[in-house]
Amino acid sequence: MANIKSQKKRILTNAKSADRNKAVRSEIKTRTRSALTAAGTPEADAALNSAVQRIDSAAAKGIIHPNAAARRKSRLMKRLNAAK
Repeated sequence: MANIKSQKKRILTNAKSADRNKAVRSEIKTRTRSALTAAGTPEADAALNSAVQRIDSAAAKGIIHPNAAARRKSRLMKRLNAAK
C-alpha cells in the first residue's frame, strides 16, 4: 500500500476510471450484439447507429484505441452486410 497521499488518491481515481471504462466496454459489446441480432429487421439501422456512435465516443474518450474503434466498426459493417 502506498504511503504518499497523492499516490493513495491516484489509486482511488484509477479504480473509479477502471470501473467506468469497464462499463463502456461492456456497453460497446452489448450494442454490437444487439445490432447483429437486429440484422434484417426494421430496427437494424437504429441499432447499427447506436453501436457505431458508442464505439466512436469510446475512442474519443481514449477508452479504446482509435484504430481498434475503426476495426470494430469495419467488422460490424462487414457482418451486417453479409447478413443482408
